[in-house]
Amino acid sequence: MIEVRDLSKWFTGPGGLRVTAVDALRFTVRPGEVFGLLGPNGAGKTTTLRMLCTVLTPTDGTATVAGYDVVREPGAVRRHVGFLSANTGVYDRMTAWELVEYYGRLHQVPPDELRPRMEELFDTLQMKAFRDVRGGKLSTGMKQKLSIARAMVNDPPVLIFDEPTAGLDVLVQRAVLNNIKALRDRGKTIIFSTHIMREVERLCDRVAVMSKGKLVACGTLDELREMYKQDDLEELFFELVR
Repeated sequence: MIEVRDLSKWFTGPGGLRVTAVDALRFTVRPGEVFGLLGPNGAGKTTTLRMLCTVLTPTDGTATVAGYDVVREPGAVRRHVGFLSANTGVYDRMTAWELVEYYGRLHQVPPDELRPRMEELFDTLQMKAFRDVRGGKLSTGMKQKLSIARAMVNDPPVLIFDEPTAGLDVLVQRAVLNNIKALRDRGKTIIFSTHIMREVERLCDRVAVMSKGKLVACGTLDELREMYKQDDLEELFFELVR
């Protein structure tokens, strides 16, 4: 579902020096799996995800999402991907319902399909209690649910979550993780970026660990534990990124 081959991104820093954010990544995400992308702050996770969503253009290498090239076919990629980050903005003056409807129209969801899909999303995500509340009045947890609904309104086969529980209280974190698990059970392909190990153990089928822009390990949790002779996932993570 997602193929990444030698994907790189660098920027021009002070004095014209090249600053490498992502360095020749190679990995594959299979249909219907949750693929964890782990790494400390500054490892290059968000830059990688933004390239896969076509927000950033790769400097080198290739990536395809749902069979579409992120550089040559960005429009097709965007139609097949829903993206959620911890910093996703919500329009203060639009209600939750109006915002999801607006994005559905942007994605050209047919009108006869849009309303039933929205009703299902608002029911599944338990959003009906605040469907008519404006964005400026929503709590952080409500906004996060709204962002999930917005990412899913066109029913994309691929979902990319960039630290979706950052800054949320434990109850809202649990609700968000349950929603992601339900999406996996529906057959969605999901990239899940986080640095919280208990979320990884609960959700991820396979993981890739990044450090300083490079991929340092990739596999199932059991494979990584066996490979590095370390049962404690948190200690294993620290060893890999140290």
